Amino acid sequence: MIQTGLFDEEINEESVYEPLASRMRPKDLSEFAGQKHLIGEGKLLRNLIENDHISSMIFWGPPGVGKTTLARIIAEKTKARFVNFSAVTSGIKEIRKVMDDAEYARRTGQKTILFVDEIHRFNKAQQDAFLPYVEKGSIILIGATTENPSFEVNSALLSRCRVFLMRPLSQEDLEQLLERAMHDERGYGNEPVEMPEGMLSMIADFAKGDGRTALNTLETVIMNTEIENGVYKVTMDSLKDCITRKSMMYDKGGEEHNQVISAYHESIRNSDVDAALFWLARMLDAGEDPIWLARRLTHAAAEDVGLADPNALNVCINCFEAVRLIGMPESAIHLAEATIYVCLAPKSNSVYLAYEAARKDAAEHDTDPIPLAVRAAYTRLQTELGYGKDYQYPHDAPQKITNMQCMPDALVGKRYYYPTEEGKEISCKRRYEWILDWHRKHDHEPPKPSKFPMPMKK
Repeated sequence: MIQTGLFDEEINEESVYEPLASRMRPKDLSEFAGQKHLIGEGKLLRNLIENDHISSMIFWGPPGVGKTTLARIIAEKTKARFVNFSAVTSGIKEIRKVMDDAEYARRTGQKTILFVDEIHRFNKAQQDAFLPYVEKGSIILIGATTENPSFEVNSALLSRCRVFLMRPLSQEDLEQLLERAMHDERGYGNEPVEMPEGMLSMIADFAKGDGRTALNTLETVIMNTEIENGVYKVTMDSLKDCITRKSMMYDKGGEEHNQVISAYHESIRNSDVDAALFWLARMLDAGEDPIWLARRLTHAAAEDVGLADPNALNVCINCFEAVRLIGMPESAIHLAEATIYVCLAPKSNSVYLAYEAARKDAAEHDTDPIPLAVRAAYTRLQTELGYGKDYQYPHDAPQKITNMQCMPDALVGKRYYYPTEEGKEISCKRRYEWILDWHRKHDHEPPKPSKFPMPMKK
């Protein structure tokens, strides 16, 4: 087995200090925690690994459940050339370099297994670059992702991969993992550590299915404990302090993740460019999905800017497309540009408020009959029942507006939209006020028959 890095350099895993989670990484399947449905005795994935019959596959599951660890175990077991590749730091140029090397290896009779961590971070063009090499067998692709591959991996590439769903570790799995760390010489087997009974169970519960979090928490607790007579005296206070520190970290999908995105959105809403850029950078550095951030920006553009500057939404949609097509790390600049634009745009939440008010009435009046004038007649019977009766074609009217009733009877005269005078919305306000004034003057008049009555739908 030959293991290589991005440019076929031999990987050197020696370092001055290795975190506990790295030191305790399983050497083989016997040490692997959880995923018995995949790697239990006689299970499909275990057989593929032990017999070195690996085909292209994708490991899908939350953080800390062993996706990268399984790839490393495969690297140890396989006779193929194994290349570790990161979607976070690599672009088309790096992909082509690896593919060229893999094609050369294939011609010399050697297989290449390419492990792509966080494959969902590759955009469509980057994923497409893998496809021909997977098809002709230059590489066996193993991807790892925390996102649903049905949405994040190209269908053509996905159809050539077997997807293995990896589940969060159970409480029992985590406790066994922590116990091994306490007794294994790679962990604290050679260290004198004393801790209250039940603490490992508490750490396992805190980790919520994430093995890496469990080991990192254990390490932090021990490393921040007082040493008395050469013994680590772990206390409950040490654990509480560690948990408090952990809550200060950015944890995707957790409480802090929600708080950071809240700080980002509120900074945009408050037109605080510098704060918004800080929170954006913090999220990207922590590994947030740039596509998800681009979606949030389009939401902010509609909710907080709206018609005060309709171009804000265009900027954000363009940003979304740029992120989708180009990917990281370049897309950080697109996100920063859109963030600054939305921050500096005049603010109006009139669209948001109008929709919320209309939504409330829609829920309360969901069975109110639709006025006959705006009903479309799809059948002759509907025409005989009066569907489309008194319909008025606005283009017939001199000012392109009629007094035709479009609201249910119970909501006639109800108003939802209250435009502001911010930015370009002032022109919307003037037009809307003119329309309201026209209705005040003409709604008492009988409807005028249209030259073009609503036709029967076929």
